[in-house]
Amino acid sequence: MTTTPMKDMAMSSLAKRAVFDAFVKLKPREQAKNPVMLMVYISAILTLALFVLSLFGIADAQPGFIIAVSVVLWLTVLFANFAEAIAEGRGKAQADALRAAKRDVMAHKLNEGLVAKGAHADDPAEFFRIQAEEVNSAILKKKDLFFVAANEQIPADGEIVMGAASVDESAITGESAPVIREAGGDRSAVTGGTTVLSDWIVVRVTADAGHSFLDQMIAMVESAARKKTPNEIALEILLIALTIVFLIVSVSLFTYSAFGAGQADMSNPTTITSLVALFVCLAPTTIGALLSAIGIAGMSRLNQANVLAMSGRAVEAAGDVDVLLLDKTGTITLGNRQASEFIPVDGATEREVADAAQLASLTDETPEGRSIVVLAKERFDIRARVLEGSGMVTIPFTAQTRMSGVDFDGHEIRKGAADAVKDYVEAHGGMYSSECAKAVEDISRAGGTPLLVTRDHRILGVVYLKDIVKQGIKENFADLHTMGIKTVMITGDNPMTAAAIAAEAGVDDFIAEATPETKLAAIRQYQAEGHMVAMTGDGTNDAPALAQADVAVAMNSGTQAAKEAGNMVDLDSSPTKLLDIVRIGKQLLMTRGSLTTFSIANDVAKYFAIIPALFVPLYPELEALNIMHLTSPLTAIMSAVIYNALIIVALIPLALKGVKYREATSQSLLTRNLLVYGLGGIVLPFIAIKLLDMLITLMGIA
Repeated sequence: MTTTPMKDMAMSSLAKRAVFDAFVKLKPREQAKNPVMLMVYISAILTLALFVLSLFGIADAQPGFIIAVSVVLWLTVLFANFAEAIAEGRGKAQADALRAAKRDVMAHKLNEGLVAKGAHADDPAEFFRIQAEEVNSAILKKKDLFFVAANEQIPADGEIVMGAASVDESAITGESAPVIREAGGDRSAVTGGTTVLSDWIVVRVTADAGHSFLDQMIAMVESAARKKTPNEIALEILLIALTIVFLIVSVSLFTYSAFGAGQADMSNPTTITSLVALFVCLAPTTIGALLSAIGIAGMSRLNQANVLAMSGRAVEAAGDVDVLLLDKTGTITLGNRQASEFIPVDGATEREVADAAQLASLTDETPEGRSIVVLAKERFDIRARVLEGSGMVTIPFTAQTRMSGVDFDGHEIRKGAADAVKDYVEAHGGMYSSECAKAVEDISRAGGTPLLVTRDHRILGVVYLKDIVKQGIKENFADLHTMGIKTVMITGDNPMTAAAIAAEAGVDDFIAEATPETKLAAIRQYQAEGHMVAMTGDGTNDAPALAQADVAVAMNSGTQAAKEAGNMVDLDSSPTKLLDIVRIGKQLLMTRGSLTTFSIANDVAKYFAIIPALFVPLYPELEALNIMHLTSPLTAIMSAVIYNALIIVALIPLALKGVKYREATSQSLLTRNLLVYGLGGIVLPFIAIKLLDMLITLMGIA
């Protein structure tokens, strides 16, 4: 019940901060960063100067009209600054929270010799605690070693070289559930500012002070390290060109009006203030004011999804991606094989298979083992037996035997890989029948994993372990296919298994028996064909492929090498996040395109509002264009510039939130964009300017 007031307070604080920053951004150096709004800024200064001159009778328009135009132009600049400031404000708020998590702490520094000695100590943790040198975390450098125990903060980014620990990463990810980090493998990286909850670790520093992952996050979320993307630069060049064109047109119109006034033997009705207002209204000020906010908001949406983009270019590239390389395990499937069926062979019954498999799995704490116990209970209500005092001997799984089981009540019960069990039973005089071989082959062909169950060297049957495809993933892939994005599954499975899972999940293609080299070769091949490729990875062996991909999402739980190779880091370490990243990237491009279309379409209506009102007295032939029939040139100009300012404010929520994303083809999106934002951008100004003209006339302002 209290979340809404708290959220409202946060938004209020954000808005107040943005209002203050809008005035701070009035500095010429800040305005020069946006050439289009720089021209509005200069126009506001010019009209203010004209107002001062008008007070001394040196002006060609009434002081009240000039100051009214000047005020509206200053508001236009402030509204543009506000749009950018409120977009940046989200990042600054998150950066403040991250800074609170970033603080210097005392570190237990070690050297290589101490680590080697500690590895052989009876109590390594106590040895390291006594022998370590206490130093401030700010002086730690790359390759230094330090020791962290339970309830201590990790002082710097690094790779675990010894030990394992439960780590609270909520300061970085926002997730309260602790994670396991351990030496070796792909989950050895730790981040400075996180806290060890249990056990201990020895860590080698991978980033100097000021260049840590937390420092990079702070810089990116507050846009301090944000550079304009190629698409932004290209659009900005177009907007500058249009602005120059309209500047030339406005100056030329003054010459034409002076010539027309001379021909009609009358004073020139077109004032400098009017032409300045005309120039501002015709220039693409709407998109010029919102362009920066759109880009910042796009990165902010990624931050809210717990993804750190190392560059704005990566966010845009995500919008252009048309090939997705996705790991099977954890992305397409749940990552743990589940028992789905007991298949009896050679005269055994299904219940016998279930009973033996359940006994062999009672002490098996793997997800596969637990799923066998659950399936036996669901199918036959076989419950765990009391084993104390029964003389049960557990036979653990080893890489050599590839089997596990129990010796129980005078019986040898085993479960394991098909070829391992085959060798085991044949070595004890048992038989591997053709019926059993066919069951194994059928399961493998269907994409599953066969697990043979034996009792006293006789094969009773096969447990069908199945990779469970995630719920809803097939619909996700169908949406991506509609958008023209090709999905490619990467797996280390054999081609037969890979083909079965790919068909069930609905992916377009697959790469079986994948190695780091095949991943890299596949990305290069797709890029050579002109595709934009995205992929995820978490291991050191993924680094070459991540470095090659256009959009490379490294898992925060992964190795430092993977994070350095990627251009995005998923703080949640969820491989399926890649789908969300692509949608956010496409939404960014859609938002920019939609608002650009709307802005340019706006100029058409403003043209019909101002040009006829200004020049009909000089060129009566222009009456044919006077379709709005505004009250007077002054009300027409005031209505247009007021609308020009207010529309920026009205579009700020859309720029920040983004145009609603829809899975559709590029052609259908373009058609919808032209209808909604093109046609809407023409119709809305006609209505709004006419209403403003009526209001100004009614109030007698102009």
